[in-house]
Amino acid sequence: MAKAATKGTKKAAAKPAVKAKAAKPSGKTAPKATAKAAPKAKTRPAKKPTVKLSMLRPSVNNMTVRVFTRAAGLDHAETDAWGQTRTAEFLARNPAHLTPMIEDKGLPRGVLWESCAIMQYLANKHGLDKFYPKAPAKRAMIDSAMFYLVGTLYPYVARATYPALGFPQYAGEVGHSDAQPEKKSEAQQAAAAAIAEPLEVFHSFFRDGKPFIGGNNPSIADIRLAATLEFLAVIDYALPGWAKDYMAAIEKKLGKAYAEPASDVRGYIAHMKAQAGA
Repeated sequence: MAKAATKGTKKAAAKPAVKAKAAKPSGKTAPKATAKAAPKAKTRPAKKPTVKLSMLRPSVNNMTVRVFTRAAGLDHAETDAWGQTRTAEFLARNPAHLTPMIEDKGLPRGVLWESCAIMQYLANKHGLDKFYPKAPAKRAMIDSAMFYLVGTLYPYVARATYPALGFPQYAGEVGHSDAQPEKKSEAQQAAAAAIAEPLEVFHSFFRDGKPFIGGNNPSIADIRLAATLEFLAVIDYALPGWAKDYMAAIEKKLGKAYAEPASDVRGYIAHMKAQAGA
């Protein structure tokens, strides 16, 4: 038999649930449930350009950086600085009045010019090893090719093509002097004849059987070289077969990144040649 509970038994801890009070009728009809409006999608602010570039379209140096920023996939905004490089506002930032010029808050003076320096800086900043390898030996060859181009090949190209392009010759050049037209023409022809030697150096030494100076992919040195060779068309320079194939390979590899800036240069050259033949 079950024993009867003793008086000292503890009360149950859990109290019975309190019954909910019935809602009083208000006499008003409850509004029908309506579907909630979907929250509006937040519009993201436009992404600021990674590269703010002041440039001139018909220029070897400017074409170089325009190709590079596109090939590297960098967000960029281009400003045509034609007629603006000697203004007080431009000179306050860039006393050398040169283009291309990029603006970046991370730079000590906020701006940077010289096409090769710009490509080196952007490649370093964004880790673009594909265009500018970090390995010291490989990077040294890219640097050597660019400096050889700027110091040796490009001066010949400038002397040979600037008169036909309508660009002013550098101070001290025959083309800048008061020499007779035949003397200027003689100097121009001598410069054109001198191009073959350094051009062959790029073929036999820097490329050394590779598709590009950078190996299987164009480097910043390749971009600078291809842009330089574009301008030889203004004097109908007979490029060797390897150089024609090389330029075609770069354009194929880089696609629109190369073709768009190159079209501006080619259009300008066609215009100048048409004027000369008129």
